[in-house]
Amino acid sequence: MSIWTRIADALAALAKGEPLSVVFDRLRGASAPEQSVGFTIAVLALGAKMAKADGTVTRDEVTAFRRIFTFPEGEEAHAAHVFNLARQDVAGFDAYAAKIARLFNPDGHRICADDHDVLVDILEALFQIAIADGSYHAGEDAFLTHVADAFGLDEACFRIVRSRLVEGAPRDPYDVLGLPRDAPRDAARKAWKALVRDTHPDVLQSRGVPPEAMKLAERRLQLINEAWREISAKAAA
Repeated sequence: MSIWTRIADALAALAKGEPLSVVFDRLRGASAPEQSVGFTIAVLALGAKMAKADGTVTRDEVTAFRRIFTFPEGEEAHAAHVFNLARQDVAGFDAYAAKIARLFNPDGHRICADDHDVLVDILEALFQIAIADGSYHAGEDAFLTHVADAFGLDEACFRIVRSRLVEGAPRDPYDVLGLPRDAPRDAARKAWKALVRDTHPDVLQSRGVPPEAMKLAERRLQLINEAWREISAKAAA
């Protein structure tokens, strides 16, 4: 059963008048395959809330979501339904972010960009949606800063995630690998290999990222490899 069919079932289970955010409450404690529904709805719903963050509602959300998800023919309608439900919900994005954080981080512990956490995966997906139109606006930056804080990332970790994805953002290869700038080459190599392993589709799926969202790993892996090559080249010079 595809993620889109499972999402359709989750939406059909909502009672009349229940907001979309109820889905996150119902998924708490679910297994990773079921939490993949939560992951997908989280990205779509927060993406809908972010659509106005850059001061425009003309973004082609399907194009943006295609940076993350694969859609079999005819399945875009399920994504559009989630998007519209979230956009129509009077609850603010902060309420959604808080419910998503409780779903994936029930203990409320602080996480960082290299913690291999599904909330970091969601944040990276939102960054990819934000830059889908070729620009990154101040309103989107403020939106994602607040979401990251609700998820439990501190400011430094937020900057690491942003540096990995936003063109023109200050990008230090040590930040990309989650290392201090004085880390030796051996430590950088170890961090690089760990991040490559963590980006494997099987690992992502084990923590709730659906197979339909494996595009998320492509950009991350590219940046991880670029960071290692830069550090390795400097060490060899």
